[in-house]
Amino acid sequence: MKPRSRRPVRVAAVLAAVLLATAAPATAAGTGGPGPHARAVPLRVATYNIHAGAGEDQVFDLDRTAAALRDLHADVIGLQEVDVHWGARSDFTDEARVLAGKLGMRVFFAPIYDLDPAAGDGERRQFGVAVLSRHPVLAAENHEITRLSTQTPDPVPAPAPGFAEVVVEVRGARVHVYTTHLDYRADPSVREAQVADMLGVLAADRGPKILVGDFNAEATAPELAPLWERLRDAAPDGGGTYPAVDPVKRIDLVTVSPDIRVSGARTVAAEASDHRPVVADLKVRRHGR
Repeated sequence: MKPRSRRPVRVAAVLAAVLLATAAPATAAGTGGPGPHARAVPLRVATYNIHAGAGEDQVFDLDRTAAALRDLHADVIGLQEVDVHWGARSDFTDEARVLAGKLGMRVFFAPIYDLDPAAGDGERRQFGVAVLSRHPVLAAENHEITRLSTQTPDPVPAPAPGFAEVVVEVRGARVHVYTTHLDYRADPSVREAQVADMLGVLAADRGPKILVGDFNAEATAPELAPLWERLRDAAPDGGGTYPAVDPVKRIDLVTVSPDIRVSGARTVAAEASDHRPVVADLKVRRHGR
């Protein structure tokens, strides 16, 4: 949902990545697959808006966040609302690096906002999305899409970073995984532009594609309709994701390209954030490019 308590600052389109070498072996999940079984590999993917490490109780507890992520047993996880030295609400923690270390996973962090340090000699303050992976990360990029900044007075829609893409090597299959956090406002026009921008990025890539994130709109929203011409909803019956306690909306989605088989998907009850995570068991083709 909406980023909380921001200071007006200049937005810098930068790419920041940390690839940790302590990744654990990939988790096998699901059965079946597209095409011959010998050419399909299992992949469990999840998405979770971590609310900067705070639950609906507003208590910052990154150990609780890590435990909720660990319980998903996912190979690749898209995260939204990730703080990196952002502020007091998250103890100026580098949440991307800390969570990756706790889980023994590689991480790519893609800032939406990149701010001057709170103190002159401090770390830059960043807020954005991230991808955690147990599989090798072959490439990573922080793409720009249309955004309406929460950091400047009288903002206008303009290109800004924070649409993360990683290419992961999954037992011979190269899979593009994208993580997004779309605009929260009631006016759907910015989300409509963001969907068009994301589809443009996806169109430039070949091979299996997985797009996850907090879309701040339900799958049936008109502004998301173009997605379903290229992708499919992995968990249409997965249940609500927001708010975490007694959810009434399903706005956190896992979507996949037609060449990926979905063998199971569900929303997971968790109280480490104000959202619930979604996990999907997939089968992807080997030798995809």
